[in-house]
Amino acid sequence: MNITPITSKIVWQHVPMRKQNSHKGTYGKLLCVAGSTRYRGAAALCVEGALRAGCGIVTLASVEPVFASIQPRMPECILFQCTADPSGNISSYMVNSLLNELANDYSALLIGPGLGNTPDTRKLVIGLIENAECQVILDADALNALSNNKSDNKTETYNYINKNCNVYINDNHINPCDFNDNDTALQSKINTIIPLQKNDKPIIITPHPGEMARLCGCSIDDVKKNRELIALNFAKENNCIVVLKEHRTLIASPDGRLWRNTSGNSGLARGGSGDILAGMTGAFAAQGMDAEYASICAVWLHGYAAERCSQRKSETAMLPHDIFEDLGIIFFENNR
Repeated sequence: MNITPITSKIVWQHVPMRKQNSHKGTYGKLLCVAGSTRYRGAAALCVEGALRAGCGIVTLASVEPVFASIQPRMPECILFQCTADPSGNISSYMVNSLLNELANDYSALLIGPGLGNTPDTRKLVIGLIENAECQVILDADALNALSNNKSDNKTETYNYINKNCNVYINDNHINPCDFNDNDTALQSKINTIIPLQKNDKPIIITPHPGEMARLCGCSIDDVKKNRELIALNFAKENNCIVVLKEHRTLIASPDGRLWRNTSGNSGLARGGSGDILAGMTGAFAAQGMDAEYASICAVWLHGYAAERCSQRKSETAMLPHDIFEDLGIIFFENNR
């Protein structure tokens, strides 16, 4: 299997042009289920990422304390107030209300940034995934919810490091059989844990190595050492797009394609960067891009904006929200 590097040419072939004869509905409608009393900033960064990536309508479903920080910063964002559970997270009792809201022609649903992680959150996440009919993107605590739900899943188990799969990185052949058979990841058996949707669209998941390790039931070291194999086989077995974040993020598709990002820097290595990426991915999906290319374009642009931002702020001092200015310049330079 070849790993294809993501280039600017690929990205600009897929990022949609703005049409003069258009309106807000032309550019998609995204519902972000995000934020909690404790994690308010994640929701703010997520919805701004979606709006800055061109989405026509972005609605944030969250608890009331989150709105106080969102409204002054992003007046363009629509607010859908949710009942809080005792932990200050969105209550699972909101599932039906959120599904009713989704029925109003939403083209994508993003779940997870700053959501919190409780048994009630698991019910919320699974209820939404199993009943949503639009493109779904899962990030952060939505992935933790699925990890915690594995013990309840009775489906067949799989080994996500498959010894029959060969991966090629440039000219270097990596054979899974070369790995130490004593590695925990080679022995682990993991449930198929992505619930089925009503449609046949592959769900997008955006884990960092820690979240991927929890999904797979192995260690972070296992993920880092075998990340190409884990991403690819997890995508195949769960019919999802895996965006495995780290230096040189990987994007794996269920049909066996594997991409490696070529942009980014250490300035993104701080809390909040992933929330922006999730929002950008949701925006591209909402605008009609298929799941694979929505992920590819969001990852590359997110990284390239960080490269440009570091030239102004330095990799040490730049903050995640600083990249929005550079993202706008990049779009301008490329007639978007």
